[in-house]
Parts: sequence; structure tokens; C-alpha cells
Amino acid sequence: MSRPAARPPARPLVTVRPPRVLLIAHNHPSLHPGGTEIFAYELFGGLKAAGAECLFLACTNDTHRAPRPGTGFQTLGRSADEVLLWAGHFDHFHQSQIDLHGLVPDLSNLLRAFRPDIVHVHHTLLLGVEMLFLIRRVCPDAKIVYTLHDYYPICANDGQMVTPPQGEGGGRSLCMQASPDACHRCFPARPADQFLLREKHIKAMFGLVDRFLAPSRFLRDRYVDWGLNSEHIEVMANSRPAVEPAVVRDIGPGVARDAFAYFGNLNPFKGVTVALDAVARMAHSGLTPSLAVHGGSLYQAPEFRRQVTEGFEAARGLATAHGPYRREEMPALMAAADWVVMPSIWWENAPLVIQEAFQHHRPVIVSGIGGMAEAVRDGVDGLHVRPNDPADLARVMIRAMTEPGLWERLSAGIPAVRPTEEATSLHLALYGELLTSASTTTSQGIRTR
Repeated sequence: MSRPAARPPARPLVTVRPPRVLLIAHNHPSLHPGGTEIFAYELFGGLKAAGAECLFLACTNDTHRAPRPGTGFQTLGRSADEVLLWAGHFDHFHQSQIDLHGLVPDLSNLLRAFRPDIVHVHHTLLLGVEMLFLIRRVCPDAKIVYTLHDYYPICANDGQMVTPPQGEGGGRSLCMQASPDACHRCFPARPADQFLLREKHIKAMFGLVDRFLAPSRFLRDRYVDWGLNSEHIEVMANSRPAVEPAVVRDIGPGVARDAFAYFGNLNPFKGVTVALDAVARMAHSGLTPSLAVHGGSLYQAPEFRRQVTEGFEAARGLATAHGPYRREEMPALMAAADWVVMPSIWWENAPLVIQEAFQHHRPVIVSGIGGMAEAVRDGVDGLHVRPNDPADLARVMIRAMTEPGLWERLSAGIPAVRPTEEATSLHLALYGELLTSASTTTSQGIRTR
């Protein structure tokens, strides 16, 4: 009689440790509440809530903090997992950190002490692209993820991919693709070879990144055109914490939905002067819409501020400047609006304002280019206008006010905004793939999550 086969020894239970994640941004949202800082910080909170051990490293400079003797690190409140790094010696043109003697020892010590499994970079502005090499040298087993939130590495014009005004009264035009010659035409004081060296330097450092993320296909395609490997760039849409939608503005029968709102910084690229010009044209035609302008013009040139002031004057009281706002005020501000206008004259990527408007079921009127045209579907959940064309914006705003049933149809077509919890799960899945050297590709060769 044969003996039964011996059972294999039971496998010990293996507990998978959540990854240790270092997130790096070029500022902290409590100091500078820009879209990139907000998205990075909300991901940081989501990862912590999911059990990951996280450290948030935010760079800063003289704009928000003065340097301190002894170390570049500064605290931010009482949180032990949020750190500021003073990095004010920064070469904007080359995207390089000048003070390597000061930053390299500090950042090296932090990397050795924290020992991250994942370093997720949301920007190398202020930090410097050379720090990617430092991360790879000090933490050779860590995986580097880099979310491309804008076009700074491609474009020396503050990442706008818009040509600067040429001569007195010269206008700006959109740029589809950077090249040494084209960039030299924008900045004739710099020889073309400097732009070539800039590009080579940044690409060399980018070669150390394990996976790039792009919040929009448009931005991804710009980087592929620039020369990054399409296999290494994955489209990962941004997310927002869930909120209770603002109430719909109560209007009587036959009353037009004519309350428009602008949200965001007031700068030459966001199109606030286009919006003010459009309202002035409508006022000249006897129409009386309202435009609430929420945002400040901090750090802007006097000439631009003068243009904004003149724009409000030309709007004949129909446009109101409300100044900067806090994120927690957004539901109340949205409750007073029917439409959100975003007439940016540059490509944009995946604007935070669009997601905020969608969370509150407000249709958005956008320039029909770049990441805006990708996020807002013309005639489905918003309306498109020609960029930098106040007459066309006025035409579309009049349509929004007068076409019966349009607001209701567009509001009903607004898609759900990805919640932070879902984005956290997708990031953790990506981190896991990288740490196990496993990945999958869609049939189009573009990974999407």
C-alpha cells in the first residue's frame, strides 16, 4: 500500500509593505496655491490615507521664505512629514540649480534618512533637473516617477509655448514645437546653440526617470514630439476630493442665465483681458451680463495691471473684481455663477478650474485649443471659442445667455470628476508595477489610467 504524497510545506504569509513615497513639488499649496501644488499635495494626502509612508518636499525661495543659516530645510507648521527646501539659487533658463554645494548635501541626507521606494517628482522648478541624477545616485533602487504638469522643460518662455511680443504693440502667437532656431527668434539675445544645449541637458536628466505621467493626451503628445520616448509616458488624469455640488442659481421664468465667472491668477496668458473686452462689447450692444473675476495679479508687470484696470472700466460696471479666493470658498462662489469662462491664450494642460466647475455642474466656456479642448467637449459639457478673440467670446456668451435649454443640456452632459481616492489607487498600482518591473501597454501604445 503506497503512502499518500507528502504535502508541501505551507508558504509563510508575506506581508506587502506599502511603498515609502517621497513627493517633490516646486512649492507648497499653503504658500502658493497653484494647480500643480494642489494636485501633488492632495495625492500626498490620499497616499497617506491608503497606508503609504509619505514625505512631501516643497521647494521655496525668497518670494515666500527667507533662507536660514545652517540648512536649506525649513518646517511648515507642526507636520513632521512636510518639509520646505529653500532653493532660491536657480537658473530658470537651464532649469538648473546653481547652489549644488548647499543643496546636494541636504537632499542627500534626506534621501538616505527616508530611503524612498518611489520618488514622485511633480516639478523640478527651483529644485533643478540635476537632482534627478542625485536621486538616482543616492537611491539606486528607488523608482522615479515624474508628472509633467506643464511645458517648462520644452519652452524657455516660462513654459507657455507662446511667443513673446515682438516690438512695440506686437502680439503673441501659439508655438506648436520648440527648436533652437525658433527659440532664438523668440529670444534673439541668446544664440541658438544655447537652446540646443539646454534641451540636451534636460533630456539627459530625464533619461533617469522610470515613468512619466501626463494629465492630458495633448501634453503627452507635445513631449513625444519633443523627443521623449512614447513608451515611457502614461496619461493619468488629475483628480479632486469629492465635494457637494453648489446649488443652482435660482432664477425666475424667462430670466437668462447670464452670470459668468472667471477663476484663477490674472496674468497675460489666462485671458482675463479677453473676457473683459468681450463683456465691454456686450455692454456696447445693450446687453447686461455679469462677470465675476476671482483672482489676483500678484507679481504682474505694471503694464498688464493697467490693461486689466482699463478692461474693468470699459466693461461699464458689468465686471467685478473680487480678488484672490480660498479653495474652501469655491462652493459659494460657484453658487453665484451659471457659467465659468476660461479664455486662455496658451495651450493649458489639465486646468484645475475646469474640474472645479464640473464638480459643481457648471458648463465651461474655453478656448478651443490644447488641454482645454480635450477637457471640455464643445456642445456637450461646455462651449469652445477662438483663442484671443474677444468678439468670438462675446458671440458665444450671448448664445449661452439666449439659447433656450442650452445650460440645462450642457450641465447634464458634464462627466464625473475622478475622486482623489481613485487616483490614489491608480498611483499605487503604478508604483507596484514599477517596483516589480511589470507594465502593460494599450493597443495604441499609450497607457491610460
